[in-house]
Amino acid sequence: MRCFPTHRPRSLDNQVRERLRCWPQCPPGRDLDALAVDEVWLRGRPADENVCQPFLKLPGSDRLRTLPDGLWLNFGGTPEEPYVDIFAIEACSSLPNFHDKRSRFAPSTNSLMAVCPQAWLLAPVIEGDPTPRWRLTGLLRVEPQLPLILPVRDLRVMYGLTDRHYRGFVKCHIPHPHEYFVPIDTLIAEDGDKNPELHRLVAHAATRANFWTSAC
Repeated sequence: MRCFPTHRPRSLDNQVRERLRCWPQCPPGRDLDALAVDEVWLRGRPADENVCQPFLKLPGSDRLRTLPDGLWLNFGGTPEEPYVDIFAIEACSSLPNFHDKRSRFAPSTNSLMAVCPQAWLLAPVIEGDPTPRWRLTGLLRVEPQLPLILPVRDLRVMYGLTDRHYRGFVKCHIPHPHEYFVPIDTLIAEDGDKNPELHRLVAHAATRANFWTSAC
């Protein structure tokens, strides 16, 4: 299967989404964490198949949705007390675009919900393997008849900025604790998910990175 089209997409956002479609089910770098063997990561956006993809929303809202360019979900908890951890990637080709996307992930007293559509849960994770996603979450005992809506326990976001905006942000701004920044060329690069520096940055985004590892 060809991951990247032969024609050049019109926008940086499209280029990033096409490249992220080639990335693995677990955010690159997280799968190398020996302490993360119990994590259940699935890539929600962009999905390989042409089905409705997971999205984020506020409780009680059926209109305002956040659709990150890249979205990974780590399913955890129990069927009685489920939750999901989120790792998102946003490509920002302009400053207004960056400020808009950043505002959607700003610290808030509101809970964020992750919505996994039924069609996405029923679809297989990889081509050639009929195992549906819902079986891999570990949270569903039977085939879902409705979307799976989970509270977001932890959220980490990686922003891809143009070179000029990236250098300006590094020079003048301080990221929030849940934010990580890379030049957008890192996300567009062929085999960018294998970049060791990207692996180190994503590993730093793990919640376990804040703990003394020998005691975990």
